[in-house]
Amino acid sequence: RDLHSFPTRRSSDLGNTALHDCAESGSLEIMKLLVSSGARIDVDAYGMTPLLAASVTGHLHIVEHLIGQRDLVGKQERIDALELLGATFVDKKRDMLGALGLWKRAMEERFLDGILVIPKALVSSPISAYENTLEVESVEALEEIISDPDSMRMQALLVRERILGPAHPDTSYYIRYRGAVYADMGHFERCITLWMYALDMQQKILEPLSPMTQSSLLSFAELFSFMMSEGGRSRGGHVPFANLAGGGREGAEIERDEGVRSSPPPVSFCDIMTVFERAVREVRAGQVALETGEAKGGDSTYFNRTIVILLHLVCLFTKLLPHLDKSQVFEVKQAVFNFVGVGARGRGGSTPLHLACSKDSSSVGRYPICVFPSVPAIALLLECGADPNSTDFEGNTPLHTAAVSKPVKPAVIQTLLDAGGHFDHVNLEGKQFAQMLKNQPLHEIANPVRHTSLKCLSARVVRQHNLDSGAALPSTLLQFLSIH
Repeated sequence: RDLHSFPTRRSSDLGNTALHDCAESGSLEIMKLLVSSGARIDVDAYGMTPLLAASVTGHLHIVEHLIGQRDLVGKQERIDALELLGATFVDKKRDMLGALGLWKRAMEERFLDGILVIPKALVSSPISAYENTLEVESVEALEEIISDPDSMRMQALLVRERILGPAHPDTSYYIRYRGAVYADMGHFERCITLWMYALDMQQKILEPLSPMTQSSLLSFAELFSFMMSEGGRSRGGHVPFANLAGGGREGAEIERDEGVRSSPPPVSFCDIMTVFERAVREVRAGQVALETGEAKGGDSTYFNRTIVILLHLVCLFTKLLPHLDKSQVFEVKQAVFNFVGVGARGRGGSTPLHLACSKDSSSVGRYPICVFPSVPAIALLLECGADPNSTDFEGNTPLHTAAVSKPVKPAVIQTLLDAGGHFDHVNLEGKQFAQMLKNQPLHEIANPVRHTSLKCLSARVVRQHNLDSGAALPSTLLQFLSIH
């Protein structure tokens, strides 16, 4: 699934019937044929009827046809469909007057002879992420908010969450989308508040390593990176934040006339720390799911990407460290220590330190965040307990990984060696990191004399002459010999 596109539904996964597919594609004539042939109106895995599916996708003609079938559709279903379609008109079609008309029709359905007979199931307390907005409960109140587009948008979020519920992907998606539009207008605090609300919703409802949760974490990393980049000038101009939430060009162009983009404020330490801790929680839960066999086939890829997103957040931390007080610096190092302590391994058994030494980790989303290998990120991981001599499934240490990330950065190699990286360590093919350097002389990268001990020279001789049978050597030396 494309994490940066409008939510799509896969029939095989969600129990779609042919009527659902017709409703979502706008195929009215085929739908009529199916209904006349006795097709049943069932619900999918999210409890969605074809009528609600048409409302979510914005097919007015399908909705009008189905709500006209009074023998098939009840009063509550008609009300939900009209209200949900109104929310779609607000967020996807950007038609406020059209939404108002649909909501008024739904409101009138709730009354009989001026008496409210079908009240809304309102939330028990206001939601701060929605600016504590409450759903309107009368036609008069609806007519008052048409002059306040922001109130209309909050109404759309409330309607969607009430009808679809937090488990439906559209609920969190449009919360993120609305936050992205606020970011496009320079209202970063409102964006972060909405995105935090969506992330909390996703982690409570969705399974570990859900692509939706991963997409939220990535969007945060991209946003924080932009906010640290002097208004995005280092990237050549404006970044459409609605793209970060999956809105595409539609989001980039929406409501731009309502505010002049301001210079990005500094990233809040609390915000980036909260997202980092949520990402670590996702990795922990994902690791348990993978170890117990509860994860799906493609989840190992999502697991690797989540670790890489965390590494980008580690890199962003290093940019904040000079501006933090001692207690905050301690919090950062404690958080990174906890991340390292999870023991997560990505593709091929790579530890976070391996991934931080890999050029491939630079590419994780559609927009650049941090560049790897990153010396500050590597140094922070090492300071927080990362093992410079850890090996992946091919026996490669972080030094080996850094050696194949062209061009090799001498500072990366030196940082690993200064932290105790073993110069002579060989992988399963018997290669030292120096043997993996191509077209780059070793003396330009590191000083081998400085990092080669008499013990290492002795170990090489023992291995070269096959003297490591084990019988003539203490067992304490066998492990040391094995890495030479």
